[in-house]
Amino acid sequence: MGEATALLDAYRPGGTAFFGSSTRTLLARGVRARVPHGDAPLAERVADTLRAARAQGVERPVVIGAVPFDAEAPARLFVPELLHTAPPLERDPLIALDAPPAGPAAWTVRPHPEPLVYEAAVAEAVRRMADGGLDKAVLARTLELTAAEPFDLTAMLRRLARRDPGGHTFAVPAGEGRTLLGASPELLVSRHGSALRANPLAGSIPRRADLAEDVTRAVELLASSKDRREHAVVADAVRAALAPYCARLDVPDAPTLARTAAMWHLSTTLTGELSQPLPTATELASALHPTPAVCGTPTEAARELIGAVEPFDRGLYAGMVGWQDADGDGEWVVTIRCAEADEHSLRLYAGAGVVPGSRPEAELAETAAKFRTFLDAVGVSE
Repeated sequence: MGEATALLDAYRPGGTAFFGSSTRTLLARGVRARVPHGDAPLAERVADTLRAARAQGVERPVVIGAVPFDAEAPARLFVPELLHTAPPLERDPLIALDAPPAGPAAWTVRPHPEPLVYEAAVAEAVRRMADGGLDKAVLARTLELTAAEPFDLTAMLRRLARRDPGGHTFAVPAGEGRTLLGASPELLVSRHGSALRANPLAGSIPRRADLAEDVTRAVELLASSKDRREHAVVADAVRAALAPYCARLDVPDAPTLARTAAMWHLSTTLTGELSQPLPTATELASALHPTPAVCGTPTEAARELIGAVEPFDRGLYAGMVGWQDADGDGEWVVTIRCAEADEHSLRLYAGAGVVPGSRPEAELAETAAKFRTFLDAVGVSE
């Protein structure tokens, strides 16, 4: 008891990285080696870095960190000097204790783009879909929070973990003194031996405090033809990307419901047995990234629209964050419900899947609900 929460409490920005999932809790200290940027596929560069670390005497080396939305941009991946492991946070009884309260920081909040501009981008995406050549696009917006006084990033991570202990909580260096932290509900892919698991989420609705209303909204989501179409696009794309690597791949016929503290999601859990020779976790993740859950379909058409209408660089948002060991096992999650932070500022990200029939005001409301994961963690009520 207390092993996982002890690692959570030991996290400090700058010199450590934290990753908590449904299978384990990791705390990485120091940097022994970095995965270099280069022309070789990411999976090869990760494998080469791990082999070199093992040759230098590291008994069980692990790479940990984040990969950006643009897979051609430099990743933030490294082999730590020390790696501490523990069981999952959700199995630690101490995770039920109250998180430290949000500090008294007076935040200035600025949306980027402005809500009306975001709604116009959604309307443009729907128009392009009517013209053909685009089935889905995920459009994001940001909130930029600034505070005059430094805020406690460690306490913020603890609040995120305790809000959704069954999710994937992370805090990793993002470069230039910044930290990427968040609590993602979406497993991109995991590999343990020959066992494969992926859990795409697409189709969402905000939760409600009233139990009856909350259950009604969940039932409405499960019955929504628009959201089920959106979800099917993502689940089919994940199946198609993973099938070539599998001797067996099991895909449920219909989605189920998954919940976080803020949202209901349509969810499909794919499981399978990998073919020989076994692909690594990073090879599988690279085959999936970016999924239609964070980009759209067809991928290139969606990327083109995102580049045209989003007035910011996504950076690490909508990329993937996680780990891989020298045996090829690992877990990668989709980098959503996240922010990039320094001592005085946070940039929060949230996106919504736009499909034919999407209403701009509804997609704006969905992103606002997704921001709640972080806004509650920093004590912003509006």
